[in-house]
Amino acid sequence: MSTQNPNRIEGLGRQQRPRPGFPWFRVSFLILVLAGVALVFTPQGKEVLRGVKRFVEGQRTPPKGTDEEDILRQAEAELRQRYEAELAALREELTQTREEAEKARKASKAPEESILPPINAHTARTGGDVRKLRSEITLKTEVKVSEGGLASKERKNDDAYAASYTLQVKVPKPSTTLDELQQVNSKLGEILPGLEAMLPGAKVSRWFYQLYDNKTSRLRQKATELSELLTRHNFYDCETILNLRHPETQRRVFLMQAEMDVVSDGSDGDRLATMPDEIVNSTHYQPFTSYGWKKRTKTPNPMVAGWEKRIGNAKRELADPATTAARKAWLKDRMEYLKRGIEDMKYRSFLIAEYDPFIVIPVNLLTASGEPFTPRIGDYAVVVHGTDVYPAIVGDGGPTFKVGEASLRMAKQINKNASPYSRPVSDLTVTYVVFPNSREKVKEPPDYEKWRTKCAALLDEVGGLGEGYELFKWENLLPEEEDAEKKDEPEKTEDDSVPEP
Repeated sequence: MSTQNPNRIEGLGRQQRPRPGFPWFRVSFLILVLAGVALVFTPQGKEVLRGVKRFVEGQRTPPKGTDEEDILRQAEAELRQRYEAELAALREELTQTREEAEKARKASKAPEESILPPINAHTARTGGDVRKLRSEITLKTEVKVSEGGLASKERKNDDAYAASYTLQVKVPKPSTTLDELQQVNSKLGEILPGLEAMLPGAKVSRWFYQLYDNKTSRLRQKATELSELLTRHNFYDCETILNLRHPETQRRVFLMQAEMDVVSDGSDGDRLATMPDEIVNSTHYQPFTSYGWKKRTKTPNPMVAGWEKRIGNAKRELADPATTAARKAWLKDRMEYLKRGIEDMKYRSFLIAEYDPFIVIPVNLLTASGEPFTPRIGDYAVVVHGTDVYPAIVGDGGPTFKVGEASLRMAKQINKNASPYSRPVSDLTVTYVVFPNSREKVKEPPDYEKWRTKCAALLDEVGGLGEGYELFKWENLLPEEEDAEKKDEPEKTEDDSVPEP
């Protein structure tokens, strides 16, 4: 019998103390500049650099000049090159998609909200060679023997001694009825009685099909590159995505059923002036989330000190005559990235996954134009698990090939054993209900009671909560301020605008 923990997040090893991903885990999402939206994460970068995390699992900073340091540096450089190539491909794909959508809109003279062509069926197609297999893939083997010619001839015949692999993948159908939705939560109709009125007019979101198209495309790419494939668990992580509209109020709803993985990023000096040294000095922890707001006090972001220390280390290494030209180029590039991040932290604050309840939505949904049902950063949402209903917001952007992520605060509330390496919910039993276009015009620091009140009002527009159910009330777990005087005077800048990182 397998002893594998179903809640363990694949690709992330277990440490004595959980630590988030590699240095570029959720780095600045450059491709989305093309879409005119400032986000800070790229899904391809996230997954590619998880590979480095796996490669150096268990290693601390290796001694300078050792083989371990050289191997780490080479692996990091190779994956960065792959990462940037994927960005270029995504940029080209995004440009082409927008051009085609704009042509379609002009040709049909359709309103702006419907410029993206509808997708009503799976678009994934067969293709790719599986050369490296991993767990959760059933491998059937057979040796076929037949009579051939002389050995001296056959040894030159590629077909005489050959093997072929075919990866068979069944893309799932989405849930569309109340009975199907309740197969993962039998109480869902009682908790959200308005569902029954909305489901007759429900449409499967194009993003359900796009998600599985992205997954199969990734399988083909990674299989050909001899990379690790998505596990069966990660491939089948979404039960359905539906576009709903209440027949009376016309309130739109984005409903998704999936599992729940964990995000552990974010920082905010205004609310959390100090963080543990292992986080501040970590090259793994990322201080940003997609939801950010203008900094309000003079209290510095605690992560700035760690990033400035890394720049100082880089400068000293650059001044060392023994540093190679290739290493210097890498250091200069890394310093520029760190400087941009520091500048961003001086002007903006971010959610803190350990304290703030938020969910994560794939970045291609967050940046899609002409999609009235897709979520945006800051939109209000409720998360239903079992008989519990949690208010939240859309706080971060994630990979395009997976769904079902939430902050560490949300995860630990659902399952006290959750961590960055252990998901709180392994089955597809979490229902995410997002209210598109419900976000505030100006992003502000988290106000849990306000979030709860807004989510309650939005739920009322789609039938409310069933009798006996109520929204969870989040408590503020942040430590109380030790020096209130530092908070009294807002930070003054010459320009109220937030500079791009």
